[in-house]
Amino acid sequence: MGLLGLITGSFLNAVIHRLPLGISLLNPRRSFCPGCQKTIPWYENLPVFSWLFLRGRCSGCAIPISLRYPLVELLTAALYLLAWREFGIPLAPVLWIFISLSLTATFIDLDHLIIPDEITLGGTLAGLLCASLLPSLLGGASWLQGLMMSATGAAVGYLLLWGVVEGGKWAFGRQRIRPVGSEILEVRGRGTDCMLKMKDEAIPLEELFNRSSDRVEASCAWVEICGERFESGKIIIGPQTLGLGDRVWELHELFRTGESTHEAVVRAEVTELILPREAMGFGDVKFLACIGAFLGWKGVLFTLFAASVAGAVIGLLTLAVTRGRSGGRIPFGPYLAFGALLWLFVVPELLVFDGLLFNGLGFRVMGFLLSPHPVVV
Repeated sequence: MGLLGLITGSFLNAVIHRLPLGISLLNPRRSFCPGCQKTIPWYENLPVFSWLFLRGRCSGCAIPISLRYPLVELLTAALYLLAWREFGIPLAPVLWIFISLSLTATFIDLDHLIIPDEITLGGTLAGLLCASLLPSLLGGASWLQGLMMSATGAAVGYLLLWGVVEGGKWAFGRQRIRPVGSEILEVRGRGTDCMLKMKDEAIPLEELFNRSSDRVEASCAWVEICGERFESGKIIIGPQTLGLGDRVWELHELFRTGESTHEAVVRAEVTELILPREAMGFGDVKFLACIGAFLGWKGVLFTLFAASVAGAVIGLLTLAVTRGRSGGRIPFGPYLAFGALLWLFVVPELLVFDGLLFNGLGFRVMGFLLSPHPVVV
């Protein structure tokens, strides 16, 4: 089972690299170096051992091979072995599917801050199918009961985190920036490659618009649009248009005038800037639905609780180590995967006394919710 895990981990590495970049898993069929494009021979593609033999570098161009590759292979092997030991046939093969989805989502989210629909929506469908074919996965007695329990878990996972996303958008969906002194805002680019730049920070416009209703608002002392100067006003930039007072420009027409990505199509002295933002991405919402399809609604509740605690602890530690200088988006998918695997492998050991541990601590409700474990039959 460990060897199967290593081989599967090697395949997952290919998925993690190719899927976000839109590279087919079938073309090219063989693994290749992203630096020199060299096709990797089989003896340099053995899980873990080849990485050690090559000392973590490509034999063609000597660029470093990420430590992620052997790490994913070893994690997959360890979790496959653990699932086999804890659950055996017929549950272990189904849980291998879930483990593979969780690891793939984790490392793609860490690299690209996205979880592709192929993982989340495809994983949800896989969970529904597995629960139908193996009702005991969630404690069901028939295929219909297994399907309903899986569908309920997926629905609870989606709706629960969707509510968090929408609530976060309502409460914290606008980031207000008031520059100290004079700040020049520029919007530059050509075609779809457009950037919003202020000081040394540049943000792709497409990253700001997660919804059709999102807007960038800038209160300005003066504005220049394609060389035409306007005195004080408010710029409103949406996914398709830029507005100033009664005038509206189509973005695709506006940026067509730029000769290069270095030319500023819009320049303005900003007194206040408001940027749209999300509490988290919808990939996380769909990923929790996938988790619910495999683990049921109880697994969803525990996963979200554990992920939130783990995220808060890691976030506070990061702020302490960086002394508050940590910035950028923090992916939530890895914490969801951690919470789900914790529910799968650790929680049953805590509930060995049928919830006595939780009752002794006063958490009677938690003990009731978590016992019995959904995959223990």
